[in-house]
Amino acid sequence: MKNGFVILISATAALGGLLFGFDTAIISGAISYIQSYFNMDAVALGWAVGSGLIGCALGSVTAGYLSDRYGRRLCLIICALLFAISGLGAAVSHSLFSFILFRIIGGIGVGSAAMVSPMYIAEIAPSSERGRLVALYQLAIVTGILLAYFTNYGLNETGVNNWRWMFGSQLVPSLLFLIMLFFVPESPRWLVGKDRINESMVVLKRIVPSFQLHQELEDIKKSFSSHEQISIGHLFEKKYSRVIIAGILLAVFQQVTGINAILYYAPVIFNQTGIGNNDSLVYTIIIGIVNVVSTFIAIGLVDKVGRKQFLLIGSILMGLSLVIVAVCFYLKYFQYYIILIAVLVYVASFGCTLGAVTWVYLSEIFPNRIRALALSLSTFALWIADFIISYSFPIMTTHMTTSVTLGIYAFFCAIAFVYMVTNIPETKGKSLEEIETLFV
Repeated sequence: MKNGFVILISATAALGGLLFGFDTAIISGAISYIQSYFNMDAVALGWAVGSGLIGCALGSVTAGYLSDRYGRRLCLIICALLFAISGLGAAVSHSLFSFILFRIIGGIGVGSAAMVSPMYIAEIAPSSERGRLVALYQLAIVTGILLAYFTNYGLNETGVNNWRWMFGSQLVPSLLFLIMLFFVPESPRWLVGKDRINESMVVLKRIVPSFQLHQELEDIKKSFSSHEQISIGHLFEKKYSRVIIAGILLAVFQQVTGINAILYYAPVIFNQTGIGNNDSLVYTIIIGIVNVVSTFIAIGLVDKVGRKQFLLIGSILMGLSLVIVAVCFYLKYFQYYIILIAVLVYVASFGCTLGAVTWVYLSEIFPNRIRALALSLSTFALWIADFIISYSFPIMTTHMTTSVTLGIYAFFCAIAFVYMVTNIPETKGKSLEEIETLFV
């Protein structure tokens, strides 16, 4: 890598993941309090938790268009503002309607950032380092989750309005992200796509070795050789069908294997084993720490081991861990920390495989011409799958038991494994322009 400039701007863009993670986890500590405050049953609780994900789906759809028209950087700035508004609005809400409204607003920001952040990193990173740099986005997600867990624990004993302080704390990471975005350049590939060649050269000079500069610029220009206006209809052309299907399914598999049911409802799950709310929050902090540590494994090895191997190993380990937890709940066997250990193995497996590598893979497999819209479609599918899992979890555990629900997630791990063995090619070490030839 030419210098630390690429690392710096990649880390800044990755902070979009911090908003994602913080939003994911902050509600887990507030669930019991908002359920009581707003007098919610299981269906209403599922909607309150999952409503933000509807916003995420909306954000992922609009972000493709906005980031293509106005640039990756401006889109991320808007994301930071929306997240700040959401935290403040949810904190002062006195009705379920306004609470859900502000959750949806925050979701729009989080969903947009989830699409644009890894795409931006992939577009500025050298091919040899792209995997670990995009994996910084997952590191930011799990760091946000861990920060939210600590925040929840620290604010748990602050009185009847503790949940308001939990949501209000979102202002801190959103403002940090907003300030740092003013110091990053626009994506050189987006600039080439807009025929702003001189501006693109200025950025490329800072991220590409001088002997590769002109070849890199020519390769990018070639990928934009068609000046036809790209629309959502182009994604359904036959030549793009394989890569679009792969992107959508990989995004869906990341969610239907159950990770956010575990992260959102971790205190609820642990409460079912007979431990108190404070101990449940401590357990979630342990989960957060494991999540962060496991992501460093992905950052260190994804460009050496490769994407496909990580995805396959993760599917196996996650499925086995879920089976163990499901059996323990079925037998009501809650001794010797078996459930905690199995959940930690599950979270660790996700963190260094499907968690980090899915974002790496999605950010790099789509051709330059359709990348923003294709990634938008894939992340839309991801958020819809996330909403379905999050909304249905309390309903499924009420009517089908926790053991059956977790068993279903394990079954999806098996389906994901079979699909990835047969349909996911390796992309390690290839430029974005070379990866186009694997699918198209």
